[in-house]
Amino acid sequence: MGQWAVIIPADRWADERLFHHDTVTVSAGASSVAPDDEVLLVADGHVVALARAAKTDGDVLVLTYLRRSFDDPVPAPGLTEGEAVPVDAETFRRFATALGAEPKGPNRPTWLVSVALPIEATTPAEAVRQFWSHVLELGPAELPTYVWPSGDELAMQAFVLGVEANQDPEEEDDED
Repeated sequence: MGQWAVIIPADRWADERLFHHDTVTVSAGASSVAPDDEVLLVADGHVVALARAAKTDGDVLVLTYLRRSFDDPVPAPGLTEGEAVPVDAETFRRFATALGAEPKGPNRPTWLVSVALPIEATTPAEAVRQFWSHVLELGPAELPTYVWPSGDELAMQAFVLGVEANQDPEEEDDED
């Protein structure tokens, strides 16, 4: 079983940060990667996840996530050259350990996530249709999503494009 570092292209990395996927598909410039090989995923010069090669299909490599560290990636000097590079066992183990483990079970925090839009409509069903139309139209680039730990509404934070975003217009005026 081989161990590799595979670069995620910027556009694919942006998508991975916005939506939860069980797998990621990259171009198989990583053609030497074989099914069941372990892979460090590298984006923006950081190791962001650990994955296992699920299959290769021509120019496509499908990787199944084992661990993710999208919000606290590990700097990856030396792993940013080429689409796929073999990694020695000691280096691989060091980066995989630095990623940590994804919390599971009862210690995993619960978050409440909300999108609220004021919608004028004649019926609740029409309001729901308009809501989903606005969500699709605006998407994560324009529509703030609010998140807070369950039971702690005062800790609510707004996110746009997967990044914390200040939504207080008074604070924005103060910064100018």
